[in-house]
Amino acid sequence: MLAKRIIPCLDVKDGRVVKGVQYVNFRDAGDPVEQAAWYNEQGADELVFLDITASIEHRGTMLDIVKRTAEQVFIPFTVGGGIRSVDDIRATLNEGADKVSIMTAAVGNPSLISEAAERFGSQCIVVAVDVKRVPREGRDDSYLGPAPDEEIQWRVHTHGGTQPTEVDGLEYAKQAEELGAGELLVTSMDADGTKAGYDLEVLRRISEASSIPVIASGGAGNVDHMYEALTAGKCDAVLAASIFHFREYTVRHVKEDLAARGVPVRL
Repeated sequence: MLAKRIIPCLDVKDGRVVKGVQYVNFRDAGDPVEQAAWYNEQGADELVFLDITASIEHRGTMLDIVKRTAEQVFIPFTVGGGIRSVDDIRATLNEGADKVSIMTAAVGNPSLISEAAERFGSQCIVVAVDVKRVPREGRDDSYLGPAPDEEIQWRVHTHGGTQPTEVDGLEYAKQAEELGAGELLVTSMDADGTKAGYDLEVLRRISEASSIPVIASGGAGNVDHMYEALTAGKCDAVLAASIFHFREYTVRHVKEDLAARGVPVRL
């Protein structure tokens, strides 16, 4: 069985690592270059760097910071935010990224996924799927448990979670795989930053429908949540931010705990 991956995430805004709750109320979490070096030393399996305001501000990724961050890590390094074209992908890879995460541009132009996969290989194309639950009338918005198909949908949001779309998240995930995505980074906007656990239902549904790796994102508050995403959610990797940034857990601690529960991880 392939080892499950533990992936710290650097959400970068104005050159600093930040962490918000449901994509608002951001709190400073340090310098991205310093944080990257620390996670590399800890034994993180990979690192994700997301320029979270690039799409909102209609600009490219902060490649100078990407380059300096890449120089500090010797593990797979994924960069996202503001990547709108094949040329942007090439520039990001040239600055040291091993993979790119695309979201807003791919929703508006799905052919970008296939063009990028053909040019650079599926292995370095991660499609981000930021979703928010749309409940039936009278249903509790905060509920993250099982939901029958007729009672709920997961709608894709773009531009750093600020713009809702009519795109169904489950269908979009299938389309992304068909177009050549190598991985799916699935973030629950409802759970993001709450530290109350991942949205296991959407993770399970997408994982069961996919033959490519699915990375769980949004809601990690402890190791139990990560264990649930890797088992009940059937994901291949878990991404977390605040519990690592603010030193509540170390990557090593998480891996040792998961290994003790029988989850295959790299120690």
